[in-house]
Amino acid sequence: MMNNTAMSNAWHHSRRGRGHRHKEQDRPNRERAVEQKAEDSVPRGACMTMCPAFELRQREAQNRLHRFEMLAGTERDRLPCADVSRAVKEYSRPAAGKDSTRASDLRPPSVLLKTVCYLVDDIAASSTFQPWTEVYSFVSDRLRSVRQDMIIQRVSGPDCVAVLEKSVRFLLYASYRLCGQPLQYYDPRINDTHLQESLSWLLESYRDGKHRHQEEFQALSLLYNLGSTHALQHVLELPERIRSSPAVQLALAVSRAHSERNPVRLLRLSQRLDFIQVCAVHRHLLPCRRDLLLLYSHGHSSRNCRYPLQRLARLLSLKDPLAAELCRVCGVSVSGEWVSFSKSSFTEAPSGDLQCRRTHEPVDDEQWNCPAGSVIHGCA
Repeated sequence: MMNNTAMSNAWHHSRRGRGHRHKEQDRPNRERAVEQKAEDSVPRGACMTMCPAFELRQREAQNRLHRFEMLAGTERDRLPCADVSRAVKEYSRPAAGKDSTRASDLRPPSVLLKTVCYLVDDIAASSTFQPWTEVYSFVSDRLRSVRQDMIIQRVSGPDCVAVLEKSVRFLLYASYRLCGQPLQYYDPRINDTHLQESLSWLLESYRDGKHRHQEEFQALSLLYNLGSTHALQHVLELPERIRSSPAVQLALAVSRAHSERNPVRLLRLSQRLDFIQVCAVHRHLLPCRRDLLLLYSHGHSSRNCRYPLQRLARLLSLKDPLAAELCRVCGVSVSGEWVSFSKSSFTEAPSGDLQCRRTHEPVDDEQWNCPAGSVIHGCA
C-alpha cells in the first residue's frame, strides 16, 4: 500500500508527464503557426504588366522612358508616350522612406518569367535593336529589377529557377560578346558580380529537388570559376547522378587540366565545349595560351629549331593569323609559316596588347553567329 506522500508524488508526476506530452504535441502546431505568420507577412505581387502603372506614368512625365519602351510614332515628341506592351520596370536602389513592398508595384512569378522571356526574345535576340551594348545595358538593368522583385517576394520553385537560368545564360553570353568593349559600354566586373550572384542563387535553388538543366549549370559554374577551390569542392560533393553526367565530367576534366597547368590538354578539351560553355570558359583561355607559348619557349628554345605555325595554331585553337599575332605579342618570332622559340625573348604581354575578344573567337564562324535567343533559352 502506498502512503499519502507517495500517492501525492505519483499524482503530481503524472500531471507533469501529461503536461509535458501536451507541450510536445503542441510544438508542431506552434511552429506551423509561426511559419504561417511569416509566410503571410511576405509581400505578394499584384502587378500583371511588365511595368507597374505608377512607375510608367512617373517615367513618362519625367521623360525617362528608354527608346525601346516608347510608343511608335511618338519618339520625337517632347514627352514620348509609353508602349505598355514594351515598357519594363527598371531597377531602383532601395531608399529610406520608400515602400518597395506594395503589391501593385510587384510582379508575381508568372509575370516575372514572362518579362524575362520578352527581354530575351524581343530585345536581346532582335536584329533591329542596335548597338548590342545598348541592348545589354537595357536588358541587364531590367533583369536586375526582376531579381529584386523575386527577393522581396521570396520567390522559389520552377519559375525562380527558369528566371535565374535565363539570366545566367544572358550574362555569360554578354561576357563573351562584349569582351574588350570600352568600360563606358560594358564593365566586366559589374557583369561578373551579377553573374556570380545569380549563379549562387541558382545552385542553391537546385537543392530543392531535381531540375532539368541542373547538370548544365553545375558545369557552367565550374568552367566560369576555373581555379576556385570552392567551385570545385561544390561539384565534388554533388550526387553521383549529377557528377557523372557528361557535361560535369567534361568540366571536371577541364578543371583538372587547369589545376595541373597543362594548357595543351585544356585547349584540346575546350574544342569539345558547346557554345555557352565556351562563353563560360573564355576568360581563362588567353592566359592558358600564353602559358602554352611560355612552355614551348623554354622547351623548344634553340636558334636552329623551327616549329610549324599551322601546327601551333591548332594547339592554340586559333586561326593561323591570330596565332601569329599572339606569338608576336608574346615575343615569339614568326617567319612565314614557321615560328622560332627563345626563352630569353618571351614577354608577359600586357592584356591590352591583344584583345581577349579576338583570341577567344571560335574557329567555326557559324558558332559565333549563333542567335542570341537560342543561346539564352538553352536551345543552341
